[in-house]
Amino acid sequence: MNQLKLYGRLLCAATVFFVLSCNNSEDKTTTTESSTADTTVATTHAPVNTIITTPENIMAVRNKVADYDKWLAGFEGHDSLKLANGLHNYVVGRSVEDPNMLLVATKADDLAKAKEFGKSPQLKQAMQRDGVTGQPIVAFVTTVYQDTSTIATDLRAMTMITVKDWEAWKTAFETHRQDRLDAGLTDRMYGYDPDNHNKVTIVVAVSDTTRGNAFWNSAKLKEDMAKGGVIGKPERFMFRIAKKY
Repeated sequence: MNQLKLYGRLLCAATVFFVLSCNNSEDKTTTTESSTADTTVATTHAPVNTIITTPENIMAVRNKVADYDKWLAGFEGHDSLKLANGLHNYVVGRSVEDPNMLLVATKADDLAKAKEFGKSPQLKQAMQRDGVTGQPIVAFVTTVYQDTSTIATDLRAMTMITVKDWEAWKTAFETHRQDRLDAGLTDRMYGYDPDNHNKVTIVVAVSDTTRGNAFWNSAKLKEDMAKGGVIGKPERFMFRIAKKY
């Protein structure tokens, strides 16, 4: 009889333990699911804006070099000289037609100081040591639009034009952005010469050269440029990004 009572107590204790264990397991599962949901909500971020419309000054130099690798080593070796004049490395591009013809863009903290440096004997001597041949073309651009998003193509086209009125041209240009996208051209940067707002520089990324060339040679573009007040024939420089800082 005592043995039966002992078995009964043991069975009752086991049953209680089992029920409590199940309840604890369910609570842990619920807590885990709740924590996961909270974490998911907490790590959701708003999309990053890659469009910069705050004006920035850029010093753009086109020059030819005897040897690209030698030139690059020298160019990067002069960082302290550039920084002392408020210039920061930005982009190095190599011409599609001649890889030794370069576009070198640096961002300028102080436009007046950058202009003085652009004409300085120091820069001329540094270029000669680095193997620059011929006469460099130095230009300054105040950008009003930059797209800093990462895209697949490294091919760029820089176009220089003269317009009758900057604001009127800008309105017309932005109206036709979808036309450029349809032609495989994505706006990356545009702005004006700080000394003459009617001298405009545009840089687009090129994902399809066939469609891009067809667009640039189209009667519609010529008509749109005329309506936008473009004067004369555009000058275009095609390059691939060799290095971005």
